[in-house]
Amino acid sequence: MRILLVEDDSRIARFVAKGLREQAYAVDEVGSGNAALYQVSVTDYDIVILDVMIPAPDGFAVCKEIRKSGQRVPILMLTARDTVEDRIQGLDGGADDYLTKPFEFRELLARLRALLRRPGGLVPDQLVIADLVIDTTGQHVSRKGRHIPLTAKEYALLEFLARNAGRVVGRAEIAEHVWDEEFDPFSNLIEVYINRLRRKIDLPPAKTLLHTRRGSGYILVEDDSLSSLPDDTSWTS
Repeated sequence: MRILLVEDDSRIARFVAKGLREQAYAVDEVGSGNAALYQVSVTDYDIVILDVMIPAPDGFAVCKEIRKSGQRVPILMLTARDTVEDRIQGLDGGADDYLTKPFEFRELLARLRALLRRPGGLVPDQLVIADLVIDTTGQHVSRKGRHIPLTAKEYALLEFLARNAGRVVGRAEIAEHVWDEEFDPFSNLIEVYINRLRRKIDLPPAKTLLHTRRGSGYILVEDDSLSSLPDDTSWTS
């Protein structure tokens, strides 16, 4: 899950970004309205956390521009201005939710989860593929009742594959949603994490769920017809 954090207070930005990354989110940080508009024009974000009081254009204007462009990415606005008029302005401008400063980080996480559970949202409370169960609220993974310990990045990759279960996803799409803008597209990091996941979720004698489509990408699916696909560690285009 990739988030754009728009916050010009570097102390708050560091705190929020660190916490989100520990919760398996990929985070890009910018500190101005112009930078935010550029980022959303070139990257398909899963959610935007948008501070109101940022260098021009302010958060209200950025929100309106994002909606005017036709993008429906969920937007959570942050601000120290907590008057009713400010909240109305933000929501009428296209924001999906509004959180006033100071806030508890746990509440921020809960509001993000709530936004992503809304109709047309991205993540239900539980993702199930065969006997693999992914609890997206607690970020717990189990198979046949056996808990599977994952790192934050392993979990983020598995959740993304599960949200796209039955569909082949390529390296570019994985990088865009699971890693941030510092990801090196020429590295083999995705393949490394794919292999780590295989060793954890497809432990024999369980049926293989994570398959490689050579030259195309990866697919998480319960389908015997895919069991003969080679589990390549290399990438061929």
